[in-house]
Amino acid sequence: MATTADIRNGLVLDYNNDLFQITEFQHVKPGKGAAFVRTKLKSLTTGRVIDNTFNSGATIFPVRVERRKFQYLYKDEAGFNFMDQETFDQINLDEKIIDGADLMKEGQEVEILINAESDTPLSCELPPFVELEVTYAEPGIKGDTANSPKKRVEVESGAKIMVPLFIESGEKIKVDTRTRDYVERVK
Repeated sequence: MATTADIRNGLVLDYNNDLFQITEFQHVKPGKGAAFVRTKLKSLTTGRVIDNTFNSGATIFPVRVERRKFQYLYKDEAGFNFMDQETFDQINLDEKIIDGADLMKEGQEVEILINAESDTPLSCELPPFVELEVTYAEPGIKGDTANSPKKRVEVESGAKIMVPLFIESGEKIKVDTRTRDYVERVK
């Protein structure tokens, strides 16, 4: 058991018979009344995000989890297949527990959050930025440069990303996996 003083981003806790990961928190001490902690909790089973407020000093129930590095191998009808970087064991994950599954390419390293007590995978996190090659891009329209226009391109993993007009097929781009935004061209 722990208290709200132990809350931090990334902490996984058992709340309302479900496992939630804290994505944001803010300790609030109003001028009048007791202090409290405002949190955003992401369900690791459904992916739903809820807002919750804990009174300061309230008891929470953290779950012991491990972050392990895995390598994405391939996708088949059973799901996404990954290999543990240390033991070379392979696991299969469903698409619903992978954030940004369409941004993964074969051979990419990811972190999988595993419940240490039951040894079950909880979620799969991609690195903050990935480099992908553009496989299809419509040509930009000459003279259409007002208000920084964007066009939709398809990358090697199959994802569709909005990029500036000057990006062409065959170029490598860096994509932010958290927001799915174009960051820059890769040389």
